[in-house]
Amino acid sequence: MAMGIAQVGGRTRRSRRAPMAEINVTPFVDVMLVLLIIFMVTAPLLTSGVPIELPDSRANPIDQTPDQVTISIDSEGYVFIDDTRVPVGGLPEALERLDRGGDGNGPIIVLRGDRALDYGRVMAVMGELNRAGFNSISLVTNSGARQPAVSSGSDAEE
Repeated sequence: MAMGIAQVGGRTRRSRRAPMAEINVTPFVDVMLVLLIIFMVTAPLLTSGVPIELPDSRANPIDQTPDQVTISIDSEGYVFIDDTRVPVGGLPEALERLDRGGDGNGPIIVLRGDRALDYGRVMAVMGELNRAGFNSISLVTNSGARQPAVSSGSDAEE
């Protein structure tokens, strides 16, 4: 490349370097790959912050929508709306404060209950959801459970 060479009086002399006209994309790619790894690691942690041991099920996974509200019940029976703990007895008021949306049906409720909970506690929360007008409720479980054994004895009848 003859850009940096100047000829003066028969002798060649190097002038100062000309500005480089190429863009070095290697640092840009490195930064983007690091950001991608950070987002891949943190994305599963953004779904819900309440630690719950979910029961197992063979149900198909549900699609997540942006207008859903996650209600979690931990192993002690405390209720959380998204990541905010609801005071004892304050669930009806907290449900009234939820945004119903423009169509009046309200958001999809995703209910997560710890496997150590009493069935009655989960049903009490579902009853409050129904009374507040939330009729679209999805129950969240772990996938990959074995098929339950079906008993054919007299215990199953009645």
